[in-house]
Amino acid sequence: MTSIKIMDVRSNEPFWLVKNGIKHSYPSLREDIDADVLIVGGGITGALMAHAAVKKGYKTVVIDKREIANGSTSATTSMLQYEIDIPLYKLKQLIGDQGAIASYMACRDAIYKLEELVEEVQSACGFEKKESVYFAGNSKDLKWLKTEYDARLSAGFEVKWLNKAELRAAYGLIGEGGILSEDGGSVDAFCLAHDLLHYNTERGLRVFDKTELKKVKYVKGGIEALTHTGAKINAKKVIYCTGYETQGMLPDKVVNLKSTYAMISERGAGHAEICKKTLFWNTDAPYLYMRTTADGRLLVGGEDVDFKNALRRDLLLGKKKERLIKTLKKYLPDVMFIEDFCWCGTFGETKDGLPYIGVHPKFPDSYFLLGFGGNGITFSVTGADMIIGMMEGKPDLLSHYFRFQR
Repeated sequence: MTSIKIMDVRSNEPFWLVKNGIKHSYPSLREDIDADVLIVGGGITGALMAHAAVKKGYKTVVIDKREIANGSTSATTSMLQYEIDIPLYKLKQLIGDQGAIASYMACRDAIYKLEELVEEVQSACGFEKKESVYFAGNSKDLKWLKTEYDARLSAGFEVKWLNKAELRAAYGLIGEGGILSEDGGSVDAFCLAHDLLHYNTERGLRVFDKTELKKVKYVKGGIEALTHTGAKINAKKVIYCTGYETQGMLPDKVVNLKSTYAMISERGAGHAEICKKTLFWNTDAPYLYMRTTADGRLLVGGEDVDFKNALRRDLLLGKKKERLIKTLKKYLPDVMFIEDFCWCGTFGETKDGLPYIGVHPKFPDSYFLLGFGGNGITFSVTGADMIIGMMEGKPDLLSHYFRFQR
């Protein structure tokens, strides 16, 4: 196996990097070491996987070719939702009722697991429990959005339908109607990734940044990983938490790359008080998403386009920022938004909105934890537990629906 090609997954300095600075530093790997589990990727997904592995008693090593959490994790908007990019009623048509409802339920449960995890490691990531409003910006989307509401209600989710007047009265939001969900949250994923890794280094985890994986050799009893520093890691299992860059090493295409744009306001954007505890996203394609931060800023994102290359993505930043502000004013006309930070990043969409978690037939003694889509963090919480179960010979129901070559 060749190394994972370095990809420019973000541009400008996202707010989270500036806000947090250098939380913790780690050395590059300069000597041969042994491990039960090698985790490739030190973003939020790798950090969650490392926490689960250490908790189960595995001798665990994390490597990252960048500094810790400086890839997509530094650019994420960190909206925690159980809603998947594919609506529940459509997902039921694609994979059946059992898999669709189980996928949605897993994302909902992951929010509460994450809340417990933040408390466990005493993270300063600003986790906040929030409600979520999924609204139709135009009348043509109302019919299917009501179908989606019915699907969620019948599946047991705590939801309420809001009409046009209720959206305006409660949130100052201009919309035709929407679904209010009780289960949502937000977090600073960059901070949480650092806090998780630091917590576990005190419990035996070894972390090495600026250590690029160059080659994996499959040997009896596990793998031998060669890094660009010349150091080798002998491990029983390797877990790839390498996000969208993983596509470069896989023989089959599993994800379509997208460029997304985000901006964040100065403190005190003038939004309604209730907006502080609410996530917003709409039915547009591509959809607009909004949330507040723990320090009172308004974060707005969207304007997604197909990813061509990093240069083209970055050149669109100014134009996309103007369109985001215009769209924000359309839906929240009373908000005073003064931009403080603006950035763009790369994410991916799968054919069914679901992640790829588990084994791949071309990679012995290997697992993949690839969140993808708008639910990368909640999928990663679920996936970390799933992979531990697989390693112990106890696969989860969702391993069937999240498998490769599905």
